[in-house]
Amino acid sequence: MEDFAKGILYNLGYLSRDQADAANFGIVKVDDQGQILLYNRYESELAGVPVASAEGKNFFTQVAICTNNRLFFGKFKDGVASGHLDVSFNYVFTYKMKPTNVIIQLYRDQASSTNWIFVKKK
Repeated sequence: MEDFAKGILYNLGYLSRDQADAANFGIVKVDDQGQILLYNRYESELAGVPVASAEGKNFFTQVAICTNNRLFFGKFKDGVASGHLDVSFNYVFTYKMKPTNVIIQLYRDQASSTNWIFVKKK
């Protein structure tokens, strides 16, 4: 687990929008297919995608299309299928924005059966 995301792990199942918006990194809660259930302010500002335009859409195919590949979406699908998702990697976002280097943490909270994408700009 990346250090920047460790502080919120204890409360993921109950993370409020206000708590997510107060974070200094991107927080995206998605279902097992990648549909966005929560999209925080940091991620919205980083990606240039309004929260209202992101929530309810598929993260990989409708919002962050540059992640619909084996490196990103493939790791997500493998983690969901195995029931264990806790992987971090460097990535470059390119869709609808200038290339932006980030650290990605994909995580599944077993207690709440929720999936999370954490994003920190490098």
